[in-house]
Amino acid sequence: MQVVARLRRTLGPRMFSPPMKFTLIDSILEQTPERIRAVKQVSLAEEYLADHFPDFPVLPGVMMVEAIVQAGRHLLAERTDERLVLGSVRALKFGNMVRPGEQLEVELTLQKANDDGSFDLKATGRVRRRDEEPQTAVSGKITMRPVRIAAAG
Repeated sequence: MQVVARLRRTLGPRMFSPPMKFTLIDSILEQTPERIRAVKQVSLAEEYLADHFPDFPVLPGVMMVEAIVQAGRHLLAERTDERLVLGSVRALKFGNMVRPGEQLEVELTLQKANDDGSFDLKATGRVRRRDEEPQTAVSGKITMRPVRIAAAG
């Protein structure tokens, strides 16, 4: 917390905020140094579903991407001490919707560790329903990069 307090004094309260405190990943199914599979259980109790959409609740696409980012951070935690954020998204495609009572299973594969400390990953999210084969809900390529804090001045 001393680091956070020092950054706030140096950069001002609007220039820096600590990491968000919500976790979308409920469990890690499998992990190797280059690959991770993790699950997000979707429940009707999740607050944002009341507005997305009241009569037809589905997991918002941005939350699917956030689940991918959180799984990516977990995968890359052994490779760097820096806090990683989403740097870019490429070729993002949405497919099947994920509804309450279903699971979003995300799978990320490390494609490349870059010289600037960023990482390129291939990501897929599949909706898992009872007694059905998983179907693609989201897929694309992402880059995770170290957080950059601009100097005040």
